[in-house]
Amino acid sequence: MDDTTTAKVDAPDGAAPGPWARLVGNPRAMLLVAAVLIAIVSAAVTGSGAWPADLTVDVRSPLDDLNRWLVDNRTTHPLFLYFLLHISNTAESSVDGVLSVLESLGFIGVTVAAVLIAWYAGGAGLRRRALRTAATALATFAVIGLLGMWEPAMETLALMVVAVTVSAIVGALLGLAAGLSDRCQRVLRPVFDTMQVLPAFSYLLPFVLLFDIGIPSVFVATVIYAAPPMARLTALGLRGADAAALEASASLGASSWQRLVTARLPLARKQMLLGLNQTIMMCLSMVVLASMIGAGGLGDEIFTALSTVDVGLALPAGIAVVLLAIWLDRTTAAAGEQLEDPAAGRPAKWWVLWPGIVAAVAGGAVLGAVLGRKEWPEAWTVAISEPVNTVVDWIERELGSGVPVLGGTLTWSEGFANWVINPVRDALLATPWWALLLVAGVLALRTGWRAVVTVVLSLAAIGAMGLWDRSLDTLSQVLAALVVTLLLGFGIGILAARVARVERVIRPVLDIMQTMPQFIYLIPVIALFSGGRTAAVAAAVVYALPAVVRITTQGIRQIDPSALEAARSLGAGTGQQLRQVQLPLARPALQLAVNQGVVLVLAIVVIGGMIGGGALGVDVVRGLAKGDLGLGMTAGIAIVCLGLLLDRISQPSAAAKERALA
Repeated sequence: MDDTTTAKVDAPDGAAPGPWARLVGNPRAMLLVAAVLIAIVSAAVTGSGAWPADLTVDVRSPLDDLNRWLVDNRTTHPLFLYFLLHISNTAESSVDGVLSVLESLGFIGVTVAAVLIAWYAGGAGLRRRALRTAATALATFAVIGLLGMWEPAMETLALMVVAVTVSAIVGALLGLAAGLSDRCQRVLRPVFDTMQVLPAFSYLLPFVLLFDIGIPSVFVATVIYAAPPMARLTALGLRGADAAALEASASLGASSWQRLVTARLPLARKQMLLGLNQTIMMCLSMVVLASMIGAGGLGDEIFTALSTVDVGLALPAGIAVVLLAIWLDRTTAAAGEQLEDPAAGRPAKWWVLWPGIVAAVAGGAVLGAVLGRKEWPEAWTVAISEPVNTVVDWIERELGSGVPVLGGTLTWSEGFANWVINPVRDALLATPWWALLLVAGVLALRTGWRAVVTVVLSLAAIGAMGLWDRSLDTLSQVLAALVVTLLLGFGIGILAARVARVERVIRPVLDIMQTMPQFIYLIPVIALFSGGRTAAVAAAVVYALPAVVRITTQGIRQIDPSALEAARSLGAGTGQQLRQVQLPLARPALQLAVNQGVVLVLAIVVIGGMIGGGALGVDVVRGLAKGDLGLGMTAGIAIVCLGLLLDRISQPSAAAKERALA
């Protein structure tokens, strides 16, 4: 490629302005540079950015008083007797009822039911898809039994059945309202946007205040956490229905109700099933996480093990959760593929299959009762805790430190904390509070003045609650994890977009990673890094990486092919195509990847408080575990404020988001 061609590619309209000229020509960038310089100079001069004590408000005392009032009035106040108590009793009785059904079916009946439902979702018959989903279900429940996790798995599954059912119904109703009414859409959209950025922890705290620790709190928090995806995708499906089909239905004299039932809902079926898939995954994630407030089941096994940093005890339950997630994901995905395949249609004689499935399940339950095998036989279990802990001890002893040249995982953990997390935290703590407010406001200016107000008020609320230092400690971990996530995510995403083979190799890995609940990511990092802030950061990176990789790959692949072809025709090399065409045109998708990375990283960094991450995360865990809701609630509010702050700063504009999702 000669110099003339290079000039044409780099600057088709003449000499391109240099970086300084572009900076001077952008007032917003100049304002940001000025704000950052002010923050740096003020930090160097003052050396301390403590929030003024005169500007703090005692929030914990009123919350503690509220908690005491709620405890004293749970059995007498009309709010509890005639409203909340009914929700509590209904939730507990529903979960107990489903658990009783599962126990009465026995392990044979439950396994038969899971296999046949997965087989039917895949299209039934001898189709490869049906056999594959059925085999996944069989392997899932067989391994759960072999690991000795059958009883806690049934407890988790019972709570899942009830939570998913209610979440799907609530989400579908809200989606109908948002899909059919513009006014409802305008009201619900900001609510769903805000709920999307809140870490899962923040949903648990308010309902512990209302329902105390136990199944009712878990149930209500799970429904509220998991309903929005169903609502969003139902509304999207209804609004995206084929206009020609709706017009044809109207021309035939169909009423509004008839058009909804015969046209809109069938056309939105694919999006609704995708919403159900997302709701199931979020229910499982919350049910496992909510073990801290009495959910029981597999989550309780993991929480107990993590509390004592016992990887061998946590791994069997973690494997069981991952297998349940894969089974549920593959079953709903197979049903979605069935809907997408017009040639497949319904299984032949489907009206006969369901009675046959019911009969087979009943037969399995009777067989188990006759054999006296309702529960998974103890002799059929395999203990892996001790071998796993032996491997973990070997990793800590042999790979933790002393590895030639590389050092080891514990050495890396200490080095990352000392050279990355600590300097970022110290820099934030040294910056005056007003300078941080200034920088945060300027960063949010790109999104709009409403975002500026939200960001400044969120940061000010953190300081006013007296959680300034602890929140900045959490923020330093989030920023460190985000940088690592974006470096890896952008690199892998770009490579996958340009090399089809790489994308095919990593796709199943990303699929599995995206189905795993949040708790599970803590188990392997404990084995490698033995807890601490670096372990929390590592778990956050692994959790957020799949979303960043997928969005980056999709954004680069969806750019206009004519622009890339024009660059090639001018002789642009691979690097020039990437730098000057693909990355600039994929900027909306990259901005969306940053935003999603921020939200996901914050969620896990907070949970990392359980394994030594400290800061706000440990306050929430301690507050939930010990009933100190004044401590836990204020930390939860601070986490919500951090989530809103980071989301508004990183959020792409509405137009950019639409282009990224188009």
